[in-house]
Amino acid sequence: MAQFTNQAQLTYGNVVTSSNVAVGEIVAVLSATKTAIRQEYNQGSAIAYIINIVNSGSTNVTGLTVSDNLGEYEFGVGTLVPLDYVDGTLLYFLDGTPQPAPQVSSENGLTVTGISVPANGNALLVYETNVNGYAPLNEGGTITNTVTITGECANVVASETVSAASAPQITISKSISPVPVSCGDRVIYTFLIQNTGASPLAATDNAVVTDTFNPIISDVTATLNGAPVEFTYDEATGELATAQGAVTVPGATYTQDLTTGLWSITPGTATLVVTGTI
Repeated sequence: MAQFTNQAQLTYGNVVTSSNVAVGEIVAVLSATKTAIRQEYNQGSAIAYIINIVNSGSTNVTGLTVSDNLGEYEFGVGTLVPLDYVDGTLLYFLDGTPQPAPQVSSENGLTVTGISVPANGNALLVYETNVNGYAPLNEGGTITNTVTITGECANVVASETVSAASAPQITISKSISPVPVSCGDRVIYTFLIQNTGASPLAATDNAVVTDTFNPIISDVTATLNGAPVEFTYDEATGELATAQGAVTVPGATYTQDLTTGLWSITPGTATLVVTGTI
């Protein structure tokens, strides 16, 4: 509800007299919410947003502009935008019924024009964004995304905050040496395990690395970062499994370039080496 005032003047001859101040109120009939489909993000992940605009009035509201700042935040003497709108993903519904795509611009944030909201109804906008290199990745990092709906007698703001994921994000790759290898030679399998998450992969996470070697190897040894690691191995099947929790990986470190504002990731790593005879 917005309040406004008005005062009149009466002039006659050299006399000016003023009326009392009349006070009026404009009832706000529009309200809005903004919801992210996922509450955590990683660099490069997709986040879909839903904007729900509700009209509690008895007449249609037309000609609205919806502006999304895509998480813009201050950095140095300028600003950075951590989200990119994915072209062509915006969907528009009136009271649940799909509508033709409205006019969309994503040059400076996301701007959608020509939005209407039916009387005692709602308009729904759904669209997808990608998390880019300006998104804060450090533990406690967030993106607060604000949408503003403007038009005649309308000025509504809604925000949504999502957080940088802190759980371990693990990948594993495998290499073999030497290549080629002869029957009876010792062969080395190297597993590089990387963690791009802020939290370490701890012993309490009970991680297990398994592999079935073909051809089967014998006289097997295994180390993690150069130290012996507990494992089981079946020489009849070639199946190897590290003990639960024996493999741990430190968390990643994140750095924001003080000039460009871009975030870089240095993964935490662990190296598992399995050696055996072909």
